[in-house]
Amino acid sequence: MNADVIIVGAGPSGLCLARALSGQGLGITLIEKQSLQEISEPSFDGREIALTQESARLMKDLGLWSNIEPHAISQLRDAKILNGHSNFSMNIPHQLGRHQELGWLISNHLIREAAFKSVKKANNEHHDITILTDQKVTNVSANNEIAVVNLEGGIELKAQLIIAADSRFSDTRRMMGIAAEMHDFGKNMLVCCMSHEKPHEHIAWEWFDYGQTLALLPMNPDPVTGEYRSSVVITVGSHEIKLLMEKSAEEFSQEVTKRFMSRLGIMRLISTRHSYPLVSVYPKNLVASRFATIGDAAVGMHPVTAHGFNFGLLGVNTLSREIIHAKQAGLDIGDTKLLLRYQRRHRAQTRPLFLITRLITDIYTKESHPAKLLRKLLIHAGENLRPLKRVIALSLSGSK
Repeated sequence: MNADVIIVGAGPSGLCLARALSGQGLGITLIEKQSLQEISEPSFDGREIALTQESARLMKDLGLWSNIEPHAISQLRDAKILNGHSNFSMNIPHQLGRHQELGWLISNHLIREAAFKSVKKANNEHHDITILTDQKVTNVSANNEIAVVNLEGGIELKAQLIIAADSRFSDTRRMMGIAAEMHDFGKNMLVCCMSHEKPHEHIAWEWFDYGQTLALLPMNPDPVTGEYRSSVVITVGSHEIKLLMEKSAEEFSQEVTKRFMSRLGIMRLISTRHSYPLVSVYPKNLVASRFATIGDAAVGMHPVTAHGFNFGLLGVNTLSREIIHAKQAGLDIGDTKLLLRYQRRHRAQTRPLFLITRLITDIYTKESHPAKLLRKLLIHAGENLRPLKRVIALSLSGSK
């Protein structure tokens, strides 16, 4: 046997799982199609990750938090939801939660880099993680006794358990015959960082405008210039995204300032622009024989609630605890009952919000007159329903 656990995909969830399992007497193999340099020194990809308080705690436990410079960790104090061209908003203050802020904001590439450093440190101490980069998985299979991963070039690896952490469009999940519920919203999102004249007061925006959805995630001021900065997310049709991507930096800045109705004053592009298709994914099953999914391979969320990586960390925590408990008890870490317990718990943690998110996006992106009227009524009613706002605040912060 080549390993106890094989993890396919060395993104943040796969790396975090490897780190969580390290030091427990398990042999862990990470397989990644990208190069070692790409996963150890990831490039900026436009995405800023909103982290709950629970995710922050888990990242600290795994050693990621200390690998990120403090100035790169931004406070997400409050949130507000806007609709159409109105200035009225539904406000979610942090006081409705249990902390001084709803959560935190960190660039995706910095989380990836921190996760790799944490894995490297753990491996230097325990010598139990093997990372195979530039490797493509051609097949996975499993039975009651063993799990097998085949790599391009004829290499065959065996393990007690295979874990897919290779994106919401997971080839590994598909190779195991697990179907997934996919919803293509028919739109793309453009993400980038922009400076602006007026302060954001560390308030996150979700703006369901007519014909577009805008999001603003508050970043710390530029450490050199002191300029106010935010991560901007624009969700529109793919053709419109293409036109935005092709504009010059100056034209794009003017366009975004206009789209935000100058509410933050003049906005200026200060990063590269990146575009991603908007597709949510929820597999029919999260596990199979000696096989489990985590991260986006388990739940590919719409970004409107910013819970994607938060769910990834919850899955890592739930699955790693099951595996470690089985190892300590001398039990089979690929046992079907173990995997079904993980599936049941992770579904309970993720499925309700996944379905609610679908409902919210359906209501708030329709352009008919009745839909616009309903959106307006819901925003105004929501602002006056403190119990509802408290539930949202607790959800955003990851509190129970």
